[in-house]
Amino acid sequence: MSERAITPVTKSARQQLIIDLVGSREIHSQQELAALLAARGVHVTQATLSRDLVELDALKIRLASGALVYAVPAEGGDRIPIAAESAAAANRLSRLASELLVSAEASANLVLLRTPPGAAQFLASAIDKVEFGDILGTIAGDDTVVVISRDPVGGESLAHKFTSLAERNEVS
Repeated sequence: MSERAITPVTKSARQQLIIDLVGSREIHSQQELAALLAARGVHVTQATLSRDLVELDALKIRLASGALVYAVPAEGGDRIPIAAESAAAANRLSRLASELLVSAEASANLVLLRTPPGAAQFLASAIDKVEFGDILGTIAGDDTVVVISRDPVGGESLAHKFTSLAERNEVS
């Protein structure tokens, strides 16, 4: 069984893949982006890729190293590559876990995180922004977040990861 998600060949899916690629690595050219898309089974013409980048408001930004790379607006319109945000995202998750996590319970590859009413989506969004490699995804309700582990028996270790995050930040 493949760990790769099945992605429909739609404009929305293609543009989301572009956002994911641009947000997760330094991409210097449209040719490089087209090759990355092709490696994931999405073949586009240069004209289509160019239109997608315009529709996504993608720009080339200069990194501290001087390299020009593509960036797309994040929440709030920021155009900071995700790699630069990863430490801030981890700190935000740790802070939110200490403020919002009421309990964590595991079963097989699932973790149920309880929060106060109305807070689950904040915690789930923070988890998604950190992009843990061992997490397949999150589902948030009003006061509950379901975290799905890639490992069929990884729920227990993920539950400990979240309680440790909450406790570590609470002590500081």
